[in-house]
Amino acid sequence: MKRTRTNSAPTTDAVSALGSLIAAARREQRWTVADLAERAGVAPATVRAVERGAPTVAIGVVFELATLLGVPLFGVAARDLGNVRAVTADRLSLLPQRVRNRVSHDDNF
Repeated sequence: MKRTRTNSAPTTDAVSALGSLIAAARREQRWTVADLAERAGVAPATVRAVERGAPTVAIGVVFELATLLGVPLFGVAARDLGNVRAVTADRLSLLPQRVRNRVSHDDNF
């Protein structure tokens, strides 16, 4: 039995916005859906799903399409993504590796 998953409005908006950016970049570069699909190694139906904002496409595929078209990810150019990764790794190194639930104590006697 397949479970239905509901996404929040911001998630739906983000997926749709990225799909629209990918569609616009593809058209600006005058690539067909088939051209982009071949370059990415995916089916044309997958490209169409991404452009429609379908939240079911693997994130790696979506990022690959964006990268092939030069669509900025995380608001930075592709050449700067390594820096974003490094800064995030530094930040993670300062945080605890595990997070546990806080134990709440009832102090009302």
